[in-house]
Amino acid sequence: MRDSKQKPNVIILYADDLGYGDVSCYGAHRLSTPNIDRLAKDGQLFWQGYATASTCTPSRYSLLTGSYPWRNPRASILRGDAPQIIPTGSPTLPAMFKNAGYSTGIVGKWHLGLGEGDLDWNSPSIQGTPNDLGFDSSYILAATNDRTPCVYINNRHVDNLDANDPLEVTYDREHPFTDIPTVKTHPELQKIVGHTGCLIHGIPRIGYMRGGNKALWDDETMCDVFLNKAHNFMTENKNHPFFLYYAFHEPHAPRIPSPRFAGSTDLGPRGDVIVELDWCVGQILDQLESLGLREDTIVIFSSDNGPVLWDVYEDNSIELANGHEPAGPLRGGKYSSFDGGTRVPFIVSWPGTISPGESDAIVCQMDFHASFASMLEQELVDGEAPDSLNILDALLGQSSLGREELVVEGHGKNTILRSNNWTYLPPKDGPEKLYNGIEAGNSSKPQLYELSQDIGQMKELASTRPEVVSELETRLQAILKSEQTR
Repeated sequence: MRDSKQKPNVIILYADDLGYGDVSCYGAHRLSTPNIDRLAKDGQLFWQGYATASTCTPSRYSLLTGSYPWRNPRASILRGDAPQIIPTGSPTLPAMFKNAGYSTGIVGKWHLGLGEGDLDWNSPSIQGTPNDLGFDSSYILAATNDRTPCVYINNRHVDNLDANDPLEVTYDREHPFTDIPTVKTHPELQKIVGHTGCLIHGIPRIGYMRGGNKALWDDETMCDVFLNKAHNFMTENKNHPFFLYYAFHEPHAPRIPSPRFAGSTDLGPRGDVIVELDWCVGQILDQLESLGLREDTIVIFSSDNGPVLWDVYEDNSIELANGHEPAGPLRGGKYSSFDGGTRVPFIVSWPGTISPGESDAIVCQMDFHASFASMLEQELVDGEAPDSLNILDALLGQSSLGREELVVEGHGKNTILRSNNWTYLPPKDGPEKLYNGIEAGNSSKPQLYELSQDIGQMKELASTRPEVVSELETRLQAILKSEQTR
């Protein structure tokens, strides 16, 4: 039996491209997420919860390092064969939990690189994996479900890889493999129109790969594979404190729901995979209850960045939205410098300890590191989590005060300063709208918005409040020049 005096388990449930308006407890009307809602009813729902960037790799980097992504020039959307961008042995969130006596595991999307470059995918002992950054166990996809390699990495090796069918991966468009089907050579094999790389299970991907056929994932079962791995980790560690980072691939494109969820909404595949994600959340909560661990476990639900409807794959997501607003009242979405790019669903639940409620505190995923270190009485060493603040009281619903300021990263690594109720976007060259129709937030002039009165950022105030613009520009530059902010 688990000792009730032990430290609480911590589970981070991390969605991919899920918007502020995609969850019914945040106001979605045409999409129901009863299990995420159930989590919110048991805990604190934050109306001002942030990722640090409007794209995935930078946000995940900050979550695990407690550092702003712009401190690492490699923290941008990575190719599937990119080297790991967090150096081996770096102080990380899982390493902090491990030092505190926790078992640590990751299941799902990684997208922070593997190895040190020119990775041998056939090695039985890949170096430069999550296992080198504080995770005791890992079962991941290297990058995203639209990128090669389309295989699972089980700790330090490609799962189910046949030594007689070695795996090769390249992103060299000038010299792709000539003996594998691509959109150009075999267009008749496409099940969905999308990217222009190799075809795996009829789905066009970014990049090329050949070999490793027994190791290929099945898109329709990916949800179940990761859920089962999460279940196994929780069961194996039920008598010991554990930290689980469960990084969903839903609702990232291509959206391929399992057959039992296909057609479950009238929003098309994107709606279907969000319902599938919500079901997974319910399965995790059910298992915690069956193991008698629900009141011993902090469960956090959030997303890596804001939403996107059409994202290269032709799944009719825009046409079928029919009034559904994935960013809710927010302006912009994934890739955007507006708040819809980084302001995301953010729920923290710990029944019996966190009183149910809602909070307007400004909170950020980057702050998990310092906050849980405080809870576990772990001292942060020099250089560790340089931008992570201890906002534990806010996360536990014991204070209405969170952060006073936060720098987030939008389109083109544009850095934006949120300071109390103000948000300041410095001048940035670039298109008004991105390839997917989302407003980029670019402007040749500075932009200033007062979010407590204008959540949709429709009333631009820079010309009427030049003193605020000057103050925030000075502060933003000081933060960008700093070595740390905590």
